[in-house]
Amino acid sequence: MLSRCVIASLVLAAAASIIPDAQAQTLDMSKYPDWRGAWARVVVRGVTGQPSFDQTKSWGFGQEAPLTPEYQKVLADSIADQAQGGQGGFFDHARCISAGMPMMTVVFNPMEIVITPYTTYVLLGDQNPIRRIFTDGREWGGEIEPSYAGYSVGRWIDESGSGVYDLLEVETRGPFRGPRVFDPAGLPLAFDNQSIIKERIHADPTNPNLLHDEITVIDHALTRPWTVDKHYVRNPNDLHHIWAEYNCPLTTQFVAIGRQMYYLSADGYLMPMKKGQKPPDLRYFGAAEK
Repeated sequence: MLSRCVIASLVLAAAASIIPDAQAQTLDMSKYPDWRGAWARVVVRGVTGQPSFDQTKSWGFGQEAPLTPEYQKVLADSIADQAQGGQGGFFDHARCISAGMPMMTVVFNPMEIVITPYTTYVLLGDQNPIRRIFTDGREWGGEIEPSYAGYSVGRWIDESGSGVYDLLEVETRGPFRGPRVFDPAGLPLAFDNQSIIKERIHADPTNPNLLHDEITVIDHALTRPWTVDKHYVRNPNDLHHIWAEYNCPLTTQFVAIGRQMYYLSADGYLMPMKKGQKPPDLRYFGAAEK
């Protein structure tokens, strides 16, 4: 049996090996930018519709996305269905399934960015809850588990030569889960779910409270890579933001049955969402009481 002195020595030795590493990590954090706080998307005056992928343009057709003819029709069908009260290509996300990347960058609710030496976490307060961007020097390779958010590998760059990192370059790949869309109009990504998404994330050189995400999407639904510069802003006096919980399944009044979407009225009854919509098949229920 080990004596108490020997055990104490082993504990002290283990602690000594841990403390320098912890101190090194603390010192390393001085090389990273201060992106604490709640980052909200910049709302551009004159832009109509729900929040869009390109913040400077209205959603749907207004995005002027470089879609192939095949996927232009997918968008047109989605918008036509929504005009009749349906959800179109936004069906799955309206029933609280993650919209995934790149729609996560739309930022419906404020986002938080948590930086560590090995992983940068982007926390979102909706049904796209978290992104992990690995910055530990790993290379691409091996099998990737399909997900809505994809698999993200990044690297920090000191572009200005100041000694502090000021640019995070990220590449996100699939296979993704799908279907995924760019915006709530149902602006589609290719059904093969093989997108490649590249980002350059950095603070504005003249305003540390303005963040840029220069994002390029490479996808078979597009005739060419599509690049937009997304802007996010934070309140410097709100670095201790109180984060509200958003629970989509708890708050939604949409009810999906098969590929039909219905609406739950305030008094708890199922309602149609489109004119002439048939009720769901009730074959497994007994006859209603008279």
